[in-house]
Amino acid sequence: MNGNTAPRRALASLILPPLIGVVVVVHGLIHLLGAVTGFGWAEVPALAGVTGGGGGLLWLGAALLVTAAGVGLLLRWRRWWLLGAAAAVASQIAIVTDWSEAGAGTAVNALLLLAVLHGWLAEGPRSMRVRYRRGAAEALKGRQDDSRESGIVTEADLSDLPVQIATYLRRTGTLGKPHVTSFRAEIHGRIRSGPRAPWMTFTGEQVNTYSPAVSRHFTMDAAMAGLPVDVLHVLTDGRATMQAEVCSAFPVARGAGPEMDRAETVTLFNDLCIMAPAALIDAPVAWESVDAHCVRGTYTNGEHTVSAELLFDDDGDLVDFVSDDRFAADPGGKSFTRRRWSTPVGDYQLWHGRRLASRGSGVWHAPAPDGEFAYLEMTIADVVTD
Repeated sequence: MNGNTAPRRALASLILPPLIGVVVVVHGLIHLLGAVTGFGWAEVPALAGVTGGGGGLLWLGAALLVTAAGVGLLLRWRRWWLLGAAAAVASQIAIVTDWSEAGAGTAVNALLLLAVLHGWLAEGPRSMRVRYRRGAAEALKGRQDDSRESGIVTEADLSDLPVQIATYLRRTGTLGKPHVTSFRAEIHGRIRSGPRAPWMTFTGEQVNTYSPAVSRHFTMDAAMAGLPVDVLHVLTDGRATMQAEVCSAFPVARGAGPEMDRAETVTLFNDLCIMAPAALIDAPVAWESVDAHCVRGTYTNGEHTVSAELLFDDDGDLVDFVSDDRFAADPGGKSFTRRRWSTPVGDYQLWHGRRLASRGSGVWHAPAPDGEFAYLEMTIADVVTD
């Protein structure tokens, strides 16, 4: 992996699980005192009610399960919550056998069960993350099942493109490599809903495919008021949806409809230009040269056609993407306003043999009183094209 690596979760998600994990591990180790008492290895007055080998085995088993669950939470095992649920049950059964002395441990088990519930909501079979992984995997499988040979990009493939685009593709390392039909990316940064709104840190993953079907799957973990927020964007068959949930449980935004479809089509074109420029060779884009440093591209996906201006520096690197076809959503995702949108980019780096921008921002060009403001700042942690 090149560039700056990112945390796998947003700030709140980074802090809370380790704290709970440590508490759970300590809770599990305390259970060993019950095993010591039951097996008669030593006297622990606080757990005098635990007697016999059966009691010792119960407390030892609970100790192992609870400690393992805490370690799983600390190490972010994807399905740690299955182990956590079993651990909470085993621990509580052990506690009941000596309730008068060990009953206070129920509070930790309640905390563990809350963490288990959140783990199930965040990573269980109906979670956004599982839906993202399933959708992305299906999209990539469809691409792999496509039997067409993509071949190697040559100068002949660039001959019909505007000189600015052809130069940009050469600089990104497109020549001599296979045609691109998809990419996978990891990003991180911060985002906000308005010029005076607080920034939220986030990490994100996405998969875009361009052949045989066009799709975009994007998931983001953010933090709002100290609470984790899950976001999922999906565009398939020309239709786009967006969902956001606090604590993987409480919906705070949903978006769908023609404006959302058009807005995500602009984003799809933007992704194409920045993270998979080699795919521009085969993309349904009509180009018009504006001047030596600018071209206008008109991109079509299904029933939606959008336009943007691509700006290049003197060396031929893309430095900005500007479109008037983007729609800004309100905080709840229910209404959309058409606004000029731009994404300045820079800090080019090599990603698996391809030279791409590693930093960028999203800028709304809004009327007064907001005016022009950056609502997104991001760094690419990795991008793999196929």
